[in-house]
Amino acid sequence: MPAPAGRSTGTGVVPWPRSVADRYFAEGYWEGRSLGTQLAGTAREYPDEVCLVDGEVRLTFGELLAKADGAAIRLSAAGIGADDRVVIQLPNCWEFVVTTVACLRLGAVPVWTMPRLREHEIRGILAGAEASAIVVPDVHKGFDHQALAREVLPEGLVFVAGEDVHPGNIDLRALFVTDEPVEVSRALDAAAPSGDAVATFLLSGGTTGPPKLIPRSGNDLSYMIKTASEICRFGPDTSYLVVLPLGHGFANTGPGILGALLSGGRVVIAPSPAPRHALPLIERERITATSAVPAILRRWIDYLDSGPGIDLSTLEMIQIGAAELDSSLAAQVRPKLGCTLQQVFGMNEGLLCLTRLDDPDELILHTQGKPISPGDEIRLVDEEGAPVAPGEPGLLLVRGPYTTRGYYRSPELNARSFVDGGWYDTGDIVRVTPEGYLVVSGREKDAEEIEPFALKPSGAEHAAAGWLSNAA
Repeated sequence: MPAPAGRSTGTGVVPWPRSVADRYFAEGYWEGRSLGTQLAGTAREYPDEVCLVDGEVRLTFGELLAKADGAAIRLSAAGIGADDRVVIQLPNCWEFVVTTVACLRLGAVPVWTMPRLREHEIRGILAGAEASAIVVPDVHKGFDHQALAREVLPEGLVFVAGEDVHPGNIDLRALFVTDEPVEVSRALDAAAPSGDAVATFLLSGGTTGPPKLIPRSGNDLSYMIKTASEICRFGPDTSYLVVLPLGHGFANTGPGILGALLSGGRVVIAPSPAPRHALPLIERERITATSAVPAILRRWIDYLDSGPGIDLSTLEMIQIGAAELDSSLAAQVRPKLGCTLQQVFGMNEGLLCLTRLDDPDELILHTQGKPISPGDEIRLVDEEGAPVAPGEPGLLLVRGPYTTRGYYRSPELNARSFVDGGWYDTGDIVRVTPEGYLVVSGREKDAEEIEPFALKPSGAEHAAAGWLSNAA
């Protein structure tokens, strides 16, 4: 059975006011169910369909759920309970996804991060999240991750994905045992957390100092993912190619991996975003959707221009975010890739804007989309906090059913970043078109403060660009 909860997030999380939460339930935004429960429901609906592909590994929904539930029970036996934080620092691999689902099923809180981070950053994340465990590869790109993990978490649990597991650490893959899957699933179902519980901590995109932890509940995060999935037309026929780092929210929730899985679709993990690796996967796995950054898109188009004959006819959509997309590059997507471009502007704190798949070219090429929910509220203000005139640029303030009300255990930062009844100060300067679409023109905040996962050359852009430059 799942272990009892460890240290509670309750005292460190800023809740939505009760009247606001009641309204979000009444208007159908929130369901009151955990992400783990919802993923299990989809897996039971499509048990024999392949849902996760990583090289030679091909898992059906039934196999994914059985492995994740087996891992959840073994995590519990090791001492991890509901609300305990588990930092996941793995490269792109199937184990990352299964471990995430295991945590969500147990009610533990996964904290996704990048393999490129080293001692200073990892110490800060572990301390800020009050983590009791970390999941790492044995050696990745020549670096011994488990040695570092044991150094920075001497009294915690270190789970290792790899062939060489040091004494005192735990073999991650040994957790993925599928004995008694029905009984195990029933136990996890019965102990599932509510939708109000923290599902994950996302990290802010700051470039200096320790990252800020962004609590996302099952209610708000699942609503955002499922609403974005509807806009992106994800469903059982979706085959989603992952080329961005899994440690970033864009790849997981925009709608990303979790959106594809919740929709009954398939996730295919690319070994590299380099075009000679990623583009043949589109043909072989009949990929329908993917997400990238402008640097990757440009490499793909240059590669296709060089002459390789690759069939991309199944590709219906490519999302581009994390940095400004030049309109001339945007205009090449349809003629070169044969699919629809979707521009993405969002932030781990909440607000997500997407262009729609049937939008006219003027909006797709020259805006960053409109908010995904009718419950999203936006305000544009000047330097004095006064509303700007329609069509004029202003500082973007947002709130809504999936935008957090505060960072974890950060009262001083929250006093600056969340103002006047829960409005989140994004630091972005935008204007709104007559159609309600956002055009981002700059940043009001310094780079070391809060950064979105779109239109800023950091976060996913830096990680993906570094991965691309090192790709074989």
